[in-house]
Amino acid sequence: MRQPSVISRRVAAAAVGLVLAAGAAACGPEDSKGSDGSSGAEGKPQKGGTLTVLNSNPQEDFDPARLYTSGGGNVPSLVFRTLTTRNREDGAAGAKVVPDLATDLGTPSKDATVWTYTLKDGLKYEDGTAITSADIKYGIERSFAAELSGGAPYLRDWLIGGADYQGPYKDKKGLASIEVPDAKTIVFHLNKPEGEFPYLATQTQTTPVPRAKDTGTKYEEHPVSSGPYKVVTNENDGERLVLERNPHWSATTDEERKAYPDRIDVRSGLDSAVINQRLSASQGADAAAVTTDTNLGPAELAKVTGDKKLATRVGTGHFGYTNYIAFNPKVKPFDDPKVRQAISYAVDRSSVINAAGGSSLAEAATTYLPNQKSFGYTPYDHFPAGKTGNAEEARKLLKEAGYAKGLTVTLTHSNDKDFETSPEIATALQAALKKAGITVNLQGLESNDYSDTTHSAAKEPGFFLAHWGADWPSGGPFLAPIFDGRQIVKDGANFNSGFLNDPAVNKEIDEINKLTDLSAAATRWGALDKKIGEQALTVPLFHPVYKRLVGQDIKNVVISDWTGVLDISQVSVK
Repeated sequence: MRQPSVISRRVAAAAVGLVLAAGAAACGPEDSKGSDGSSGAEGKPQKGGTLTVLNSNPQEDFDPARLYTSGGGNVPSLVFRTLTTRNREDGAAGAKVVPDLATDLGTPSKDATVWTYTLKDGLKYEDGTAITSADIKYGIERSFAAELSGGAPYLRDWLIGGADYQGPYKDKKGLASIEVPDAKTIVFHLNKPEGEFPYLATQTQTTPVPRAKDTGTKYEEHPVSSGPYKVVTNENDGERLVLERNPHWSATTDEERKAYPDRIDVRSGLDSAVINQRLSASQGADAAAVTTDTNLGPAELAKVTGDKKLATRVGTGHFGYTNYIAFNPKVKPFDDPKVRQAISYAVDRSSVINAAGGSSLAEAATTYLPNQKSFGYTPYDHFPAGKTGNAEEARKLLKEAGYAKGLTVTLTHSNDKDFETSPEIATALQAALKKAGITVNLQGLESNDYSDTTHSAAKEPGFFLAHWGADWPSGGPFLAPIFDGRQIVKDGANFNSGFLNDPAVNKEIDEINKLTDLSAAATRWGALDKKIGEQALTVPLFHPVYKRLVGQDIKNVVISDWTGVLDISQVSVK
């Protein structure tokens, strides 16, 4: 999943339209949330006014079938309601999944292969017609159509018959594995136990779509709203998006969205520096503005923190995301565990964090899983490097591996200035490893070439920078794509960089997936992370922290550990 805005699941940057981070509890602007439930500007949040959203990236493909979001998305969740959604609260409480269109999180069969949901009473579209379970079934089915691709792959992977289904435009009969016995009940039949189905039900693919209103690829221009706002303008594929109230949305059916503003004006294609400058100045409409995809960089953050008034308008967020070194054990000398361990000891995390923008923007990581309870975070540090690296232990291991005179390796990184897999991080690692007798040559690749190379089983380098973000706040979508041997892809995008295919690990993943008790599952994910970590297939480096400005008139800033960024559904401008 990805840089704080638009990243697709297994491209490891992290949640389209939501964004990322990882760590402890998130908070409102400098923990300024008051007892009246407001943040930022003084006074309680009230209804009315126009909220302006200033973004770098356009809200492309505004069709629930095509969006790759977690928890229902940020701007998308204002228009699209889903079976379940994220809990709209600060910090760790916001990492919980809660009902949305459904009355509860679903009823699983004994083996978690069948999930049944019942819809709430009184659900309506923007035209006043009733939302039915058949509409949700149809909305999911159209996400299988090739012309509407782009969403998360889980439904195709999990539903019986999903792998071969081509969507309702080619197959009018639909998916037999989704049943709608009546207008308020929908039943999913899965090909294997999936205790985390309530998380998957937060994806926009479970948004209801009335078949009679489906206009195929043009649906994104005016999707039929099931949420508190409807689309009145969509220019240049999401570059300008204007939303106004859906008169048939009822707060009595929706405990999550506050829907304070009367109008929301999303403007994209802006330079990040311009966005932060406009939010800082807060002139005119910009006083009631936010961003859902632009962070403060190191230089901007230094300037803002030196201004007390501006500092109170900075929101801090943490999301499940890890930046790390990846090894390919098929490439020498990384086939030797002692070499991988030596590098693990030699890493200077302090210099890496400085290269990532400093301790305000990055937190040191020694575990692959993010340090949040919902992931099952279990502390461990198998190769203690301290803050500045343990060159002595690294040299000792290199000698045991037959490299007493040192070692020369190549580190592949991206040329993107993203403070994650970029030259700054690579250079910091180069200097640290030099102290341990490891000479590091740097290979920088342009963005597309970097992605294609590091995600190719045939071309994957032996030593490269990588990152991974959560599709939802659990260890499952974090560990399985990277360490489940059955997910190794030989002729496509492969994310199991260490080519680990351990029957014991695969079996444990299957056993955890059977659990419908999400807390119990989290504990098991944490234990599995610790066990896998012993093999030194990755070197966790840091979890990013996200700092974002809001306009001076913005109230009720809520930042959950699910998204790591301001939740637009909670914001008030009056």
